[in-house]
Amino acid sequence: MPDDASQDLVGTIGWVTVPIVIGHPGEVVVPVRGGTEAFAAWSDEPVAKNTRVVVVECRTARSVSVSPLNLG
Repeated sequence: MPDDASQDLVGTIGWVTVPIVIGHPGEVVVPVRGGTEAFAAWSDEPVAKNTRVVVVECRTARSVSVSPLNLG
């Protein structure tokens, strides 16, 4: 179960470093504690490398669910 600190990631904007396909994790990098960290990432839709995403859920301490960020 995620801890309170990982819940702070919800709403954080990051980017995809390993493409996400449905049913399989990719990887995202998000700003954390003054630096950046990589997390395994899941999504309900395919997400290409370098896409900006927003964290919508912390699944575990090292994995998150994300959604593509729509800037418009």
